[in-house]
Amino acid sequence: MPEGTWLTALFTDSTGLFALFASAFVSATVLPGASEVVLFAVLKAFPERALAAIAIATIGNTLGSLTTYGLGRLVPKRDFEGRAVAWVRRYGAWSLLLAWLPIVGDALCAAAGWLRLPWLLCLPAIAAGKLARYLVIAQAAALF
Repeated sequence: MPEGTWLTALFTDSTGLFALFASAFVSATVLPGASEVVLFAVLKAFPERALAAIAIATIGNTLGSLTTYGLGRLVPKRDFEGRAVAWVRRYGAWSLLLAWLPIVGDALCAAAGWLRLPWLLCLPAIAAGKLARYLVIAQAAALF
């Protein structure tokens, strides 16, 4: 990316990494955040920051999913059986490997919280799925 482009100007110093964290966090909630686009842009502007960018995106997105998990815990227990709840009942914390999926991932995290799965069991599965997605994005950024 040539010096002086709008992308480089947008992501000077730590601004880009902060924007990436914020976007990744928000993307893991029901709000739109486009963290994949922001990660791709950071990687194109600063390829030397790849490891930091992937780590920050993964941490931000994982924390966002844990927020959704926490919100699910706040919902009173009642008889309810949606698809996400059934999936989490069947596969437990392992189902959260799919927490990176749009819409479905939010429902899985909320269902895990609602079912009161231990968050320490959920955390590695959520983080692993998020990391895998961001590694794919990083590989695409390196190719294009």
